[in-house]
Amino acid sequence: MSTFTVKAFAAESTTADLKEMNIERRDTTPNDVEIDILYCGVCHSDLHTARNDWGGTMYPAVPGHEIVGRITKVGSDVSKFKVGDLAGVGCIVDSCGHCDSCKQDLEQYCLNGFTGTYNGKDKHLGGHTFGGYSQKVVVDADHVLKVPENLDLAAVAPLLCAGITTWSPLKHWNVGPNSKVAVVGLGGLGHMAIKLAKGLGAEVTLFSRTPGKTDDAKQLGADHVVISTDDSQMDSVKGKFDVIIDTVPYVHDINPYVSTLNINGTLVIVGYLGGLEPFLNTVPMIMGRKSVAGSVIGGIAETQEMLDFCGEHNIVSEIEMINMQDINEAYERMLKSDVRYRFVIDMKSL
Repeated sequence: MSTFTVKAFAAESTTADLKEMNIERRDTTPNDVEIDILYCGVCHSDLHTARNDWGGTMYPAVPGHEIVGRITKVGSDVSKFKVGDLAGVGCIVDSCGHCDSCKQDLEQYCLNGFTGTYNGKDKHLGGHTFGGYSQKVVVDADHVLKVPENLDLAAVAPLLCAGITTWSPLKHWNVGPNSKVAVVGLGGLGHMAIKLAKGLGAEVTLFSRTPGKTDDAKQLGADHVVISTDDSQMDSVKGKFDVIIDTVPYVHDINPYVSTLNINGTLVIVGYLGGLEPFLNTVPMIMGRKSVAGSVIGGIAETQEMLDFCGEHNIVSEIEMINMQDINEAYERMLKSDVRYRFVIDMKSL
């Protein structure tokens, strides 16, 4: 297969800073679109992959799965896009298409494993896929998204991971105007959970460990803030919430939050992978038919639904723009939660 060369930023080992290098992209096949990348969001998954925190990273690693750009070329069989269209690419660039999950437009749960935008198996060129920290990307058109023209394009980028990660459980658990929703953690995921739940008409509460984020939460759309370290405040919301979106990215005690669920309520973990400590106490679950669940990103159709909703309601992420050359500093700041609330790379800096 013929290829062309583009600039990218990549990590070449677990301890190496990301730096500029050249990578190969495939020429468009009949089913592909080529996208000139304008903006790319910076996700915690980028950092974890670059530093092999989860194991299995293939180097050189080019992260980036919150991609917004304009289409510069379309394959001969592509009908839903044309040159010049705005386009987005999220976390998935391929899936098997025929398993039970894919048939339900749930490619994120592909039973044969979806192909990640980076660090996935590249069926075209061999080796592994390279993400959005690059000038261009070539993607199968069925995994490309239409981006509303009326939104701030840079602030759209994080919708393609942080946005869909919180939208998917909100929709699955039928959040709407009569829902009472709580969000645990106010970061890249948490701030989107608040905006989207409020956009869906829910009454929204932020759980925070300290009062310092109260003003921010309310500016984002939260109706209430409950300080989770204050026993009296926690007691005041016992049995209140239909859905809790837990965005905390490290091990933590979820038991206090379970007790704030209403009968049939569900706490959905979207931010943490791993074992729970301390153990999950099942008594309040059994005594109230409460659930603890997990959720990850969303399928292509669901992501398009979210983007269309955001276009109608003018919902985007809160971002800090950086140049590509500042990515290593941005990673260090992310580890300190020193960002409000998502870094986005201006790709013209590359």
